[in-house]
Amino acid sequence: MIQKKIKTFALGVEYDGSNYHGWQSQENYPSIQKEIEQCLSKIANHKVYVFCAGRTDAGVHSIGQVIHFKTTSIRSNYNWTVGINTYLSKNISIKWIKEVPNFFHSRYSAVSRTYRYIIYNNIFRSSILYNYTNHVYKKLNISKINFEAQYLLGNHDFSSFRASGCQSNTPFRSIKKINIYRINNFVIFDITANSFLYRMVRNIIGSLIKINFLNKKDIIKEILKKKNRYYAGPTAPSKGLYLLSVEYPKCFNLPIFKNNLSKYYNIF
Repeated sequence: MIQKKIKTFALGVEYDGSNYHGWQSQENYPSIQKEIEQCLSKIANHKVYVFCAGRTDAGVHSIGQVIHFKTTSIRSNYNWTVGINTYLSKNISIKWIKEVPNFFHSRYSAVSRTYRYIIYNNIFRSSILYNYTNHVYKKLNISKINFEAQYLLGNHDFSSFRASGCQSNTPFRSIKKINIYRINNFVIFDITANSFLYRMVRNIIGSLIKINFLNKKDIIKEILKKKNRYYAGPTAPSKGLYLLSVEYPKCFNLPIFKNNLSKYYNIF
């Protein structure tokens, strides 16, 4: 009997996380992973399991999630992508697919992840943007927030921004870039790190928002030293968070998402 060859494919996934209980499959709850696996299994004609670069929480969105799966089925890239998109709900889309070496892993092969958090900073809330931004009605001081955020750069013990239930073996992470800027009524936070602790980004954002309204300096520096979640700010709502992009070694030659959401959608 001729043994079928196992192939590995990486896919780019975009999704609106508003109606899902996060990426990971859960009993009796809708999840991104469960829906993608069900649809891919139909196209492959066998049970498919997928793995992701970052397990997003309930309500978190994705522009550049990367996943991978293994299969013995032979399909063209067109049939894989168009086929699965036909079965997927309108809230999830496959943007690209590429065959990769069998040792590729969407999570462990990743070099870094970039998240974007969007705040609608206006005295009046937006009904249309309600599920896609966090509304902060008081004016945010971008210079002050950026000043505090620079203390987060580099390798640190991020215990102060680590949510309970985090399963990571170490609280150390390395933030490579952090950029905060305003586009009209939108305040954008872009954060790139090798990886993130459970709810780390949302805890950082919540802390920076709180610090904005305090008459003190160097607060983030002190919070880091405490290594205790109690001293940081509240967790920012999930609806403003997007997994923007995932970086991999060039040898995999995966499509590169241009890190500019405003140009991508041309809505801001």
